Amino acid sequence: MSSRKARFTSIMLYYAVKAIVSALVIVAISESAKRSMGFAALVASLPLTSLLAFIWLRLEGTQPQKIADLSGQIFWLIIPSLLFFLLLPLLLKNGVSFWASLGLSVAATAASYVVMLPLLRRMGVAL
Repeated sequence: MSSRKARFTSIMLYYAVKAIVSALVIVAISESAKRSMGFAALVASLPLTSLLAFIWLRLEGTQPQKIADLSGQIFWLIIPSLLFFLLLPLLLKNGVSFWASLGLSVAATAASYVVMLPLLRRMGVAL
């Protein structure tokens, strides 16, 4: 029973470390934006979420081929997400409120995923 409890404790500790490290990345980006928008944009544009996911997966024993497959799938799904980063500043600069701009940008991005997924399947990209 104590080895079961120790395993549970180590799993929970691992999840806590994952959550804390992931949260620290987000906090670092938002805090650096207060000092330098350019630096914050640079850090935010890095594939930090993907990098963290790859690291966590590898530490959990995932085979490199599965991580490579995930990386390839992320590449194709970045394309529709670019619409968000084009539309949000365009709407904000044209006087649309923040929340409306955010909502419209998210909706347009979701719609672009709906369009992109069947196109990728037809092109033979497995997702």
